[in-house]
Amino acid sequence: MFLMNSNLEYRQPLVERDAETFSVAAAAEVERHLAFRDNHSETPLVALSGLAAEVGVASIHMKDEGQRLGLGSFKALGGAYAVTRLVLEEASYRLGRTVDIAELKSPDVRAVASMMTVACATDGNHGRSVAQGASLVGAKAVIFVHSGVSDERVAAIGRFGAEMIRVDGNYDNSVKEAARVAEENGWIIVSDTSWPGYERIPGLVMQGYTALVREVFRQIPDSPTHVFIQSGVGGIAAAVAGYLAIAYGENRPVFTVVDPARAACLFETARAGHPVSIDHGESTVMAMLECYEPSLVAWRILSRVADGFITVEEEDAVAIMKRLANPAAGDPPIIAGESGGVGLAGFLRAVADPAIKMALHLDSSSRIFVINTEGATDPGKYEQIVGSTPKAVAAQGKTA
Repeated sequence: MFLMNSNLEYRQPLVERDAETFSVAAAAEVERHLAFRDNHSETPLVALSGLAAEVGVASIHMKDEGQRLGLGSFKALGGAYAVTRLVLEEASYRLGRTVDIAELKSPDVRAVASMMTVACATDGNHGRSVAQGASLVGAKAVIFVHSGVSDERVAAIGRFGAEMIRVDGNYDNSVKEAARVAEENGWIIVSDTSWPGYERIPGLVMQGYTALVREVFRQIPDSPTHVFIQSGVGGIAAAVAGYLAIAYGENRPVFTVVDPARAACLFETARAGHPVSIDHGESTVMAMLECYEPSLVAWRILSRVADGFITVEEEDAVAIMKRLANPAAGDPPIIAGESGGVGLAGFLRAVADPAIKMALHLDSSSRIFVINTEGATDPGKYEQIVGSTPKAVAAQGKTA
């Protein structure tokens, strides 16, 4: 399914608070915070020249977040950043002065952090980031996971010392339960989705993602003409689109949001013209994108700056994992988890359909940007789908 953005807010300026959240200055501050992380380094931008020639566009570049901060996902940038910001703000309040990121490991700040408990719901990757952030600053973390989250992903979160709580149902059920229990206990919810009255912290999470966009525009040889970003509740799509809108204004690339067909909450929201919750049907293999209600902050941004919305099927997600592991001639292999290559899958679906291709003005001069949002965060599942272990795919790249 595909539709162009026909909402009344389309091409209207971002509201002031969103413009501040995704400003160039705010993104630069995120990068300053990252400089204090011991294992921080820029993730690679990979040129897929063979695939670009195959489908008839000028270039395809993929930002590979499968190596981000030891967590294997772009979400390493969001939850941990928000936790750090919240600790610094609390320390500033309690100490009666502005506390900078450079003081994060000081005894005074650690003492403040030790009295704080952060909580969130997760499909896997966001929870790992929040738990890692809490571990870094010395705070406590309680992470809620729904019944569909694999034991391997739960164990990966628990390694950071977080308390793990299983919740019956799906991701949206775990979000509601996390909010309820956190309120009862006086914990701070660090969610990557937002709802009425709860926007600032999800905004901080999304602000953390802007660091990868700044890296891209230092790495890429020519600015992209088209961007395809996958969406769960909409956080990464809105963060990238919001930053591009601020940094490039009317010259920003054509932006398309990509949803799983089985969990297309952003697509259906765009069709309705307002946020909607969709029915829970059969689960999608795109586990990190299985969300049935959009983030209000994300929709407020995407309603203004997304140009198109497209869905991909289960077989598209599986095919792109295999294709990236066994790439077109001359392209390096990329390890992409079940949700990692969905933006690229959306582009391939668009460029293969003459009507969509025309609507998005895709042609031989188009320069495409996509993100591999996760590596093999569940290695067993990855091997089951691709037929090779992540280690074997990585070794293939080293010998190519």
